[in-house]
Amino acid sequence: MDYKTLTIETAEGLGVITLNRPEVMNALNAQMRAELLYALRDLGGRMRALVLTGAGRAFCSGQDLGDGSTSAADLDLERVLREEYEPLLHAIYDCPVPVVAAVNGTAAGAGVSLALATDVVIATESATFLQAFSRIGLMPDAGGTYWLPRQMGLARAMGAMLFADKITARQAADWGMIWQCVPDSGFDAMWRDRAEHLAKGPTRAYAAIRQALRASTAQTLEGQLTLEAQLQGNLGKTRDFREGVMAFMEKRDAAFEGR
Repeated sequence: MDYKTLTIETAEGLGVITLNRPEVMNALNAQMRAELLYALRDLGGRMRALVLTGAGRAFCSGQDLGDGSTSAADLDLERVLREEYEPLLHAIYDCPVPVVAAVNGTAAGAGVSLALATDVVIATESATFLQAFSRIGLMPDAGGTYWLPRQMGLARAMGAMLFADKITARQAADWGMIWQCVPDSGFDAMWRDRAEHLAKGPTRAYAAIRQALRASTAQTLEGQLTLEAQLQGNLGKTRDFREGVMAFMEKRDAAFEGR
């Protein structure tokens, strides 16, 4: 695809998708949503790890209310959410390989949801997260009411949404909303190092970890123990497990193949 709103980088099993509309803080218009959906599905089938980040001073400022294709008053929000945002969020959440959000600046509205739909969020210290829907008479959407209470607790999610207050990256990390907040200096090197680690790792083990953790919130103890045993039994038959054991015995780094 000839991308107009994204830049794509691939190397050694790692795919980096950069939202590239810095002049509007990487706001999501219809074209960007379509291109991002295509890129996630394409790279998710070819790479061993993905990164989603933004160009310029923002990660993603959410829905582009100034999108010339339609006015805000004429926007069918239910249709857009069901037909455009839901497939996009599923493409991130259900991606067969780990997805990292490198939040390089402001994440607002649906931009927060894009980040939280990934497996790991690493944010630069100057980044902020904002759910400002109530300022324009709306409620958070695109999965915001799903992810935020699960990751930061109901009380904090409620306050953040009702008051539309900014959450700093440091607060987000302290509250368990994201994995890590790192200094602005060295941010790019940090997320790239973490993503490259995943791209070289045991892909099937990562998939099992994601499956087990996501299932745990709705499982009984017995159900979770059963799932763990089944998944671990499958992993015990992989080439990566054999390689990992051999590498441990030989005191060397494992050369995982994702099989």
